[in-house]
Order: sequence, then structure tokens, then C-alpha cells
Amino acid sequence: MLKVFSLKGKTALITGGGTGIGFGIAKAMMEAGAKVIIIGRREEALQQAQLDLGGDVHYFVFDLANTEGISALIDLIEIKVGPIDILVNNAGAHLKKYALDTTDAEFEKIIQTNVLSVFSLSRSCASKMVKRKNGVILFIGSMTGMFGMDRVVAYGTSKTALTGLMQNLVTEFSKYNVRVNTIVPGWIESPMFFKAIGDDPQRKEKIVNRIAMEGFGKPEDVGNAAVFLSSSAARYITGVLLPVDGGATVNF
Repeated sequence: MLKVFSLKGKTALITGGGTGIGFGIAKAMMEAGAKVIIIGRREEALQQAQLDLGGDVHYFVFDLANTEGISALIDLIEIKVGPIDILVNNAGAHLKKYALDTTDAEFEKIIQTNVLSVFSLSRSCASKMVKRKNGVILFIGSMTGMFGMDRVVAYGTSKTALTGLMQNLVTEFSKYNVRVNTIVPGWIESPMFFKAIGDDPQRKEKIVNRIAMEGFGKPEDVGNAAVFLSSSAARYITGVLLPVDGGATVNF
């Protein structure tokens, strides 16, 4: 039975895999047997993650905002490491600002990183997965894509857009055995999360009261969900939003 959850023989590419949720996903996939590739902008963080993860881990320094270079990056990775079986679009930018104070340039920057880069990377990987008639693409969504929150208009809009992107890719890729799903983390312990609530005790209290279970989630909770959706145990699952949120989306 455990074999259906194994990722042995698979290669997983995780963006933003050096820290936080991305690192948790990389760790879980490596422990499930996958060869892991992490991408990020800061080489020091990637080197440390590679050291901490151990095993068959590779890293590439790249700024995903450079969408014009993504296709060449994927070609390079497949030449140096091998075919990419699993893509996890985890990297993202956050902006905590009221809508009336958010400039067009700030809004555009978030959309560029959280939507356009995700589409470009998914397209580049999918072009190869479709030819091989096998592959998994995962998006990492957000609670802000499930319901409204104040001061995250750009971020929330970008994460909501991923649902539409996922649904449309499912209609095109499913016949090639390429599955596309979205994990929706709740409030997970990570540098981005702690930065968002660090100087805002009222927001933290509101979040805590929303969560049905006790405490915040851990990066490995998201990682384990990613392993499941990438494994053959989920061979007939595509186009789903999977909350990993301790019941936050249904709690009142």
C-alpha cells in the first residue's frame, strides 16, 4: 500500500524551495524518494537548504520575475538533472497594504511574480510533460484566495487567479495524463507568515480564532499534501483545491 505514495524515480522542481513552506515541500518529497531541485533568488539560502536536506538535491539561482528566461532555465535543468516529473509553484511575493494605498506598480509586481511567472513556468514544464504523457503540476494557493481579507488586495487577487489558471490547464492537459492541482495552505509557520503578523496582534488574534484546530500549521503539513497529490495514490485527482488549514475555511 505504501508504494502508491512513493515518489521514487521522480524528479520534483520546487520554486522558493530554500525556506519556509517550499523547504517543507522539498523535504517531504525527498523523504518520499524523489530527486529534488530547488529554485530561488538567494544562493546562500539555497546552499543551506541543500546542506540541510542532504540526499539528491540540486539548486538553481534564478529570479522567476524574469519570465523571458524561464524556458531556457527548464531546458538547462532537464539537460543537467533530468526530466521534470513534478512542478511545485511555491515561490511568491506578498504585499500587506490597504487597497487605497496600493499603487499600480505594486499591484503589477505581485501579479507578475504570483501569476505570470507561474503560468510561464507551468507552460514550459508542461510542454515537456505533455510529450512524455506524464506529469504533475501543483500550485500553492492561499486563504486569501478563498475569502476576502483586508490589506492583501494584490496578493489575494493573485492567489484567486491561480484557481482559474488551474481549471483551464486541467481542460487542456488531462488527456495527456498531466494533472494540475492546488494546495491551499492555511496559516503555516514560515518567515513570510511571521513577518505578516509580527507587528499586528489584532490580526493574529483574528487568525487564531478562525482556525478550528489548535495552533498554526507546519511546513511539513503542506509537504505531505504535496507528496500525496504527486503520487500515484492521487492518479485520478486533478483540478482540486485542497485546503491544509486546520479547518479555517469552514470555521465560524
